[in-house]
Amino acid sequence: MTKDGIRIYEDADFAGMHAAGRTAAEILDEVGPLVTPGTTTAAIDDFIRNRVEALGAVSATIGYRGYRHASCISVNHVVCHGIPGAKLLKDGDILNIDVTVILDGWFGDTSRMFVAGTPSRKAARLIEVTHEALMLGIAAVRPGNTFGDIGAAIQAHVEANRMSVVRDFCGHGLGRVFHAPPNVLHYGRPGTGPVLEEGMFFTIEPMVNLGRPETKVLADDWTAVTRDKSLSAQFEHSIGVTATGGEIFTLSPAGRFYTSASGSS
Repeated sequence: MTKDGIRIYEDADFAGMHAAGRTAAEILDEVGPLVTPGTTTAAIDDFIRNRVEALGAVSATIGYRGYRHASCISVNHVVCHGIPGAKLLKDGDILNIDVTVILDGWFGDTSRMFVAGTPSRKAARLIEVTHEALMLGIAAVRPGNTFGDIGAAIQAHVEANRMSVVRDFCGHGLGRVFHAPPNVLHYGRPGTGPVLEEGMFFTIEPMVNLGRPETKVLADDWTAVTRDKSLSAQFEHSIGVTATGGEIFTLSPAGRFYTSASGSS
């Protein structure tokens, strides 16, 4: 069944999404100790590729539109879709690691911030505000609310902290497909957009910049960066709408949301 072009899933489908989401989140938990100065993002991606296979899943990104890696790793001013490579991480680098797996036909999609070494105070605050914004967006998920309510909650918190929400990328529907309607904007006006209903599955994945919101895509046709070279952060959860709110499929099994030199928060 669909509503406004958005697929409505059955109660029984939640179990498949929880299993796929937990697998992706477990991999991100395991990645944390690898994120240190002197490591390459290619080495992190190799680890992720091996863990996806070991856990009985399939990488959704390998082969997607010609992409060849098991993750996107976006460092510092890279907003999203950063390609793993041979460049060494430096102390204070912040990075978003985005993993999507397919398990028994269900897609688990999540991303999280990590820090190599010790972050600057501004970087740490950016990470904190971005995670808070994601959770405020999720708190707006319940039947009868709209997708505009989600975006408005995120935008209000980010801008109250004198940061900016990226407009060029958004969340998306998922389930037995990687990308589907709706587009989940991380800004907007309350009461606008499609109405949330039980059984909708989608991601919320705000990208927040310390500077201006504008981005550009590099010549590789994947890597998106901030135009003003300001730092960017992102968190992503996969969500299902229940009778009472938003159920998160991709919670960290270890209770983490990002890993830094001082441990997990």
